[in-house]
Amino acid sequence: QVQLVESGGGLVQAGGSLRLSCAASGRTFSRYAMGWFRQAPEKEREYVAAISRNGYITYYADSVKGRFTISRDNAKNTVYLKMNSLKPEDTAVYYCATSSIGRGLDSSRNYEYWGQGTQVTVSS
Repeated sequence: QVQLVESGGGLVQAGGSLRLSCAASGRTFSRYAMGWFRQAPEKEREYVAAISRNGYITYYADSVKGRFTISRDNAKNTVYLKMNSLKPEDTAVYYCATSSIGRGLDSSRNYEYWGQGTQVTVSS
């Protein structure tokens, strides 16, 4: 069992930045690839970014490429999402999740444990 707790969300103006954190419980954090997803009101959950177990490989949705950066610190059992140049369309609840399979990371079906989410609101 892995518990994930996101933090760092909030209200920011368009063009601003936020850094989300996701802290994981347990000693097995480095065994999982990690992903960030988001869900806006009345929309389906969508993939944002993912990172390999050792942090060497990162993946991004086209909508955030060049603006968002995913990283992880296995010593701290934490994955981060740095979000720059935020747009109103980035407004959503952001979730982190673990993936033991480590592939197909753009699909929520390949993740087992999810956090409760953190709200990000970008005003225009």
